[in-house]
Amino acid sequence: MDVKPIRTDTDYQAALREIETLMTARLDSPEGEKLDVLTTLVEAYERKHYPLEMPDAIAAIRFEMEQQGLKAKDLEPMIGKRNRVYEVLNGKRSLTLKMIWRLHEQLGIPAESLIKQPSRLGN
Repeated sequence: MDVKPIRTDTDYQAALREIETLMTARLDSPEGEKLDVLTTLVEAYERKHYPLEMPDAIAAIRFEMEQQGLKAKDLEPMIGKRNRVYEVLNGKRSLTLKMIWRLHEQLGIPAESLIKQPSRLGN
């Protein structure tokens, strides 16, 4: 197996091309093992050079609503009455700790997103 660290964007692009050629490899084959190693290296490089920023609470809630086909009324057990749900979704009311906990537990939204300052406030 001929694998080297990914240190530059050129190395990264070459690794991606190599991964593409190995996508149909059997897991228990030498090619499958090379695919596994290259994928791990690419993921590490991407985490370091292309970090993904967590969405803010409103974006995270709206994303989960869309993914799970939820309506505002479905959030009432986690946030409160419908008018409170709309206040949260429109950025007029902040989430309480209890709301954050319920949204995290029931919808699986990362707590980091739920406590993040909304991006539209410019902070």
